[in-house]
Amino acid sequence: MTKKTLVKSRTNKVISGVCGGIGEYFNVDPSLIRIVWVIFAVFSAGFGGLLAYIICAIILPNPPYYSGPVDHYDQHNHNENRQQ
Repeated sequence: MTKKTLVKSRTNKVISGVCGGIGEYFNVDPSLIRIVWVIFAVFSAGFGGLLAYIICAIILPNPPYYSGPVDHYDQHNHNENRQQ
């Protein structure tokens, strides 16, 4: 059994990968996490949500390098580059 750790997302990243990483950790759609985060930011007058995001972006570690199977997006780009 592998230990689950909260890290930034490498594949589902919009700004720094915080919401993508949280979504991957809890197995929830990262878009839903982003919507909840924006609602939190609006109801906290922007400051709380923005400050929380900046703190998470600083504290959450980057994911470790993974040399396993290539994900679908990378495989598609690799095949496209080979045909040219």
